[in-house]
Amino acid sequence: MDKLLTPSGGKSHLLLGNEAIVRGALEAGLAFATCYPGTPSSEVPDTLYRLKKQSPEAAKYYFEYSTNEKVALECASGAAAAGLRTLCTMKHVGLNVAADPLMTLAYVGTQAGMVVLAADDPSMFSSQNEQDSRYYARLSGLPMFEPADPVEAKEMVKFAFDLSEELETPVLLRTTTRVNHAREAVPFAKPKTPKLQSKFKKDPMRFVTVPAVSRKLHLRLMQIYDKAQAVSEKGPWNTVSGRGKLGVITSGVAAHYVSDALDDLGAKTKVKVLKIGMSWPLPEKKIANFLKTADKVLVVEELEPLLENACRAIAQRDKIKVEIVGKSDKVPAQSVDVAAPDFFSRAFEYNPRLVRQVLAKTFGFKYKNTTPVSPKGLPALPGRPPNLCAGCPHRATYYAVKEVLGQDAVYPTDIGCYTLGLLPPISMADFLICMGSSVSSSGGISRATGQKVVSFIGDSTFFHSGLTGLANAVHNNHNFTLVILDNGTTAMTGHQPHPGVDTEKIGDSTTHIDIEGVVRGLGVQHVTTIKPLKTKSSIAAIKEAVEFQGVSVVISKELCPLYARRVAPKTRKPFQVSEAKCKGHLDCIKKVACPAMFLENGKAKINSLQCIGCALCAQICPENAILPVKA
Repeated sequence: MDKLLTPSGGKSHLLLGNEAIVRGALEAGLAFATCYPGTPSSEVPDTLYRLKKQSPEAAKYYFEYSTNEKVALECASGAAAAGLRTLCTMKHVGLNVAADPLMTLAYVGTQAGMVVLAADDPSMFSSQNEQDSRYYARLSGLPMFEPADPVEAKEMVKFAFDLSEELETPVLLRTTTRVNHAREAVPFAKPKTPKLQSKFKKDPMRFVTVPAVSRKLHLRLMQIYDKAQAVSEKGPWNTVSGRGKLGVITSGVAAHYVSDALDDLGAKTKVKVLKIGMSWPLPEKKIANFLKTADKVLVVEELEPLLENACRAIAQRDKIKVEIVGKSDKVPAQSVDVAAPDFFSRAFEYNPRLVRQVLAKTFGFKYKNTTPVSPKGLPALPGRPPNLCAGCPHRATYYAVKEVLGQDAVYPTDIGCYTLGLLPPISMADFLICMGSSVSSSGGISRATGQKVVSFIGDSTFFHSGLTGLANAVHNNHNFTLVILDNGTTAMTGHQPHPGVDTEKIGDSTTHIDIEGVVRGLGVQHVTTIKPLKTKSSIAAIKEAVEFQGVSVVISKELCPLYARRVAPKTRKPFQVSEAKCKGHLDCIKKVACPAMFLENGKAKINSLQCIGCALCAQICPENAILPVKA
């Protein structure tokens, strides 16, 4: 049995932050979980899914990968309204998708504990924006917790479930990448026995939000806010440590950076720290008392100055004379390591060196900046930009489309591995704002410009948010070609299933939905399915599709090679370049840039350890100089 399913407590286990969240949910008596995967939250649902498949007798909760975050939240809200403890997980941009139901769910509340995880990504390691999910707590009026490490993450999840049940309202858990992906020895407690079945109690005057009902529910939400604020004031998560007339107010992983900085500077006895773990509602009385006993306060929080501005407002309201510093209005340098000279930035994640530097400058502590190790005299490291994997079928699809249209078309793209089509030599990504935007924006671009438009979307993203855009395009007689890159899995976030996955291959009980059937059902008149690694037939099919007047769809169907190793392994011989035949045209490198290929003495070579035998390069070589390796 997996350690996360341990039925007893008393021992500590080294866990990833996301695994600690899972354990906390299990200890709280989790009965129902939904998600849409997204880094840095993906390991939470992945772990729940793995445990459920490996040990269904021990992992008794219900789990699903939902179509998108809105659906995940709505599904979880139904279970919570019926009386089951539920967990719904997503990344920060996913909370935007779920925001519509979240705002009204705050009004109707729940009948059992419900925790909504939103994982923020400061510095955008794997995201298209750097938004701060703390705004959603303020917008919705829901309580929010911010763990600083895996141990706190586990304990806060348990506390959040209990608080949610007590207040009959969902509770938000905001993590950041460093917390999600940190490892720590996490002590286990005995899990509660989950309530796995319930009965929905009809109460339309609470759960059906017509205006007359919602007016009363808004007042109910305000009363819940007051109760939650009392918990924030007196609960265990907002704590003061240290002493002195200098103060720091901090939250999340930055609290650990502050602690390390004070140790390094020998200032533990000179600075007191207010650590905010329950960040909404804010403990205003505790903050006011802290400000009253300090001459100067530094606010250390990643991203937006929400704590800082709240402290200023409290100080002004209560007429507290204290200097409060934190963020700078200056635009930061293009580096996650650089802040403005004396203050923090609103952009990028922090690190221990940065916090130490700003804290020392703010309070006038002696501080000798460490000299970085100089790379002088060492050879420069080779560049390693992100790249599509060797044998990735997306590369073959891009090649075929480019052979038909070159750079003359406009290429809206979407969220997934294929976004790497942005990079040369493919260079076929012209517009992207969010999941599903490739489909909808194509209609706008084609109408506005009259240019040929070919957009790209992955299979998982198509089900997530491409369906409505395609229905809109058919209804409004738009004119573009949509290429659905069906690689049989949700590849970018870790090969999670989605409605279009062949579930028999993974031993899953969910139902497979045929993409071509869905597309035809939406009214698309020209639909073609291609095998992208067959270049001639693919080029011909794409040429026909882009010449069609109206909405046409090309479904490029080929398994992700990494996923295929698990579900449909094939033995393919790697390829090699014949030196005798190669004339140095380098089409293989200039047009597709497979990472298994490299240049040596002006000629193409293939690394046989990386080559998976997809044969794309062999098909485009004008000299037929690329051949399978002989046994």
